[in-house]
Amino acid sequence: MAIRKTTKGKGRNYLSIKEGAGMTAVGRKRYNKKTGSNLQAPAPNPKTKKDKGRKKSFCARMSGVKGPTSKGGKLTRKGAALKRWKC
Repeated sequence: MAIRKTTKGKGRNYLSIKEGAGMTAVGRKRYNKKTGSNLQAPAPNPKTKKDKGRKKSFCARMSGVKGPTSKGGKLTRKGAALKRWKC
């Protein structure tokens, strides 16, 4: 069973663009259980050295992704994610 990529309704797995455009806690939990991964919540204000590294790595990777951060005066999913992580 594939993970539904939805931003609306009960059991949604992703946040809307207005909310920050990342995965919800429920979505991360389902994904981790299904794939054996270890996705973690965003770390916009890192307190540990490990979280500082995660933030730096995420910002570097996401900033290099092609595409605009805003379109028509509104944030895209990329722009919303960068804003949520405070990149």
